[in-house]
Amino acid sequence: MKFPEMLTGVQHIGVPTNDLEKTVAFYETIGFQPVLETVNEAANERVTFLQLKNLVIETYENHAAVGKPGAIDHIALDTTDVEAAFAAAKEAGLTMLDDEIHGLPFWANGVKFFTVEGPNGEKVEFCQKL
Repeated sequence: MKFPEMLTGVQHIGVPTNDLEKTVAFYETIGFQPVLETVNEAANERVTFLQLKNLVIETYENHAAVGKPGAIDHIALDTTDVEAAFAAAKEAGLTMLDDEIHGLPFWANGVKFFTVEGPNGEKVEFCQKL
């Protein structure tokens, strides 16, 4: 299976923050609405997903945000088959940042994802909502 057959668009953009309330308030000011507030227990981080039409921002309080241009952590692509995307990424020789597919209990049924490195050091996450 080729990537265009399993990717449906941008799922979210990951923005780390040192102050979750301030970040959420900013994005609410420009029209985003919180759609999920949770905790990533593995990383001990509070997480809020904010949505404006078809654009979703995942902001998470990691107390390590650099606070300067280029501070976006990752771009997540929505996939219909994370296992096939993982196999395709390995077959294409992409620089894998994860040696396996991971899961988190986000959304109604959780998510599965893995991350690769782009040519500029950017992280590209392939994510499937379950």
